[in-house]
Amino acid sequence: MSDLKERAARMKAALDVALQPVEMTIRDDSKRHAHHAGRNGIEGDETHFTMTIVSERFGGMNRVARHRLVNELLKPEFETGLHALSLKLSAPAEL
Repeated sequence: MSDLKERAARMKAALDVALQPVEMTIRDDSKRHAHHAGRNGIEGDETHFTMTIVSERFGGMNRVARHRLVNELLKPEFETGLHALSLKLSAPAEL
């Protein structure tokens, strides 16, 4: 993921530290949502992402708790322009 843009790189770093994932993919879907609220019309402004994260940290947590955890970890990004996340979160034992 060395080609990640600024926001994606910050999110990856924060999630790596907090979740120590065994697998993580981050895809910027912003261009596909250019017509949605939360966009300022600048191409590539990193507002919409799809993430798949596999982490032991999610073990014993329900889906809502997992999503709340990720959203809380990324709160600074939401406060500075992140608009939407599509999340697929699981523990390794669930694969």
